[in-house]
Amino acid sequence: MQIKTRSRITVFILSFLVWIALTSVRDPQELVAGFVVSVLVALIAGHFFITTEKSKHFLHRMAAAILYFFKFLWEMVKANFHVAYLVIHPNVPIRPGIVKIKTRLTKETAITVLTNSITLTPGTLTVDINPEKKEIYVHWIDVKFKDVKMATKTIGGKFESRLMEVFE
Repeated sequence: MQIKTRSRITVFILSFLVWIALTSVRDPQELVAGFVVSVLVALIAGHFFITTEKSKHFLHRMAAAILYFFKFLWEMVKANFHVAYLVIHPNVPIRPGIVKIKTRLTKETAITVLTNSITLTPGTLTVDINPEKKEIYVHWIDVKFKDVKMATKTIGGKFESRLMEVFE
């Protein structure tokens, strides 16, 4: 099976599952509408999802994606508590700044997911990306490390290993 076909099938399945999860499936018309929208999304943008042959089996990558999702949720909860602590602390102990982190990811999709994960985690915001040098510039509300290695480990390191399993 061609890569584009596999990519479109995967996008269709994921889109349809998201449709089912976000709607109350009480009416067959909703299922038909979700099916049609999922087919359209798969036909229009489906070829962007899987672009090359992967070294790991599809099921392994899907399991890694599910584990990544839960890891992301956990990191988001921790970051929410940390930002809430910073907000309610009487001295507001923040040290905002922009730090540079390095990434080992090579695929554009993986880097996009990493930068979006960083931005969606409270207290951090992706400001710029240098794809040639694999550098990401992040605004961090509470800079703990100015060293690139430590900042990379603290901000991107928690997501990068799972993303390597999913996308690389």
